Amino acid sequence: MLGLLAKLFVKNRDQVASPAVRSAWGLLVSLYSIFLNLLLFAAKFVASVLAGSLAMQADAINNLSDAGSSVVSLISFKISARPADRDHPFGHARIEYVASMIVSFLILFVGIELVRGAIDKLLSPTKPTLNVLAIVILSVSVLAKFYMAFFNRRVGNKIDSDVMRASAVDSLSDMGATLAVLVANLSVLFLPDAVSMYVDPVISLIVSVLILIAGLKILNETKNSILGLAPTAETVEIIEKMVAEYPSALGIHDLIVHSYGKTRTIASLHVEVDGKKDIFESHDMIDLIERRLFEEAGIECTIHLDPIITDDEQVVLWREKVVTVVKKIDERLQIHDFRMVPGSTHTNLIFDVAAPFEVALSDAALKKQISAAVFAQDPTYFCVITVDRM
Repeated sequence: MLGLLAKLFVKNRDQVASPAVRSAWGLLVSLYSIFLNLLLFAAKFVASVLAGSLAMQADAINNLSDAGSSVVSLISFKISARPADRDHPFGHARIEYVASMIVSFLILFVGIELVRGAIDKLLSPTKPTLNVLAIVILSVSVLAKFYMAFFNRRVGNKIDSDVMRASAVDSLSDMGATLAVLVANLSVLFLPDAVSMYVDPVISLIVSVLILIAGLKILNETKNSILGLAPTAETVEIIEKMVAEYPSALGIHDLIVHSYGKTRTIASLHVEVDGKKDIFESHDMIDLIERRLFEEAGIECTIHLDPIITDDEQVVLWREKVVTVVKKIDERLQIHDFRMVPGSTHTNLIFDVAAPFEVALSDAALKKQISAAVFAQDPTYFCVITVDRM
């Protein structure tokens, strides 16, 4: 059904790198989800009143909150498609992160309210009754929620949308919750009244906890996106592989990647080159790498040229010594921007140390250990170190 609607309403539906196509997909899936969730809410709410089931009523309200979440998603896709302007030079795509956070808050609010209702009914249980209409509606709802999870996940992966993936997770938790409510309604057939009267509030409580867990998971994932994440291994590999294609690029460091939504990635890095080579030739290589990264990988990249000395025996010798020193401290450490500044009484070795966040030593401790090791080899050599965490 969704595939047919996509053919009718999403122009160039496979060109998902286009903000307009992403927006069209988002609008279609959001409207489809709103329709299905409102339909499920109405059916379950009527059935919950007839059956007197709090668990079913909780499940119905959860569908209503899902419809509200889809409205938030719909609005976010509409806004994210807007082009960049003076106040938002990087576009509006990050609004999807805000939308995901709003969705998580809605889910958490519903979960908390349902927990309160479940506890109240657990303290004052009532005898359940079997309702055939409720059983049918719940069975259909389980299938519907599975289908919604499937298409949200599929489209979410297709257009790389956190909002849709969050909706898919929510739909799966809803399916589990509805299945639990179905079991609660069927319990009257095989459990005595003294036991079955507690099944509905207990299942309602379980449903509420599942809703809270789903909300917290979405909130955590969204929080990480808003705070900023490390570049993916795939992005780093693309950049490193392309730079490595040029023999004159001797190394890269200080790679920083910023994501402004799913359709815009901005990066900066330093590329080391032989300082004796023609500056125009090196600059031309840098321009070519920048252009290729944008055209082939969609990464807007700014590259800083770092000239290094490659033919001075002393510089090469001490660079190798310093590399050996830092590798003895931790194999993950790397150095770059190595320079020697000789003086009348001592020589400064100036360099940066790239240290992963996983390295437990503090920046001060790293500097102290490296400086002490170099001093032990030659007391006239002092280290001037900048530690870069990565």
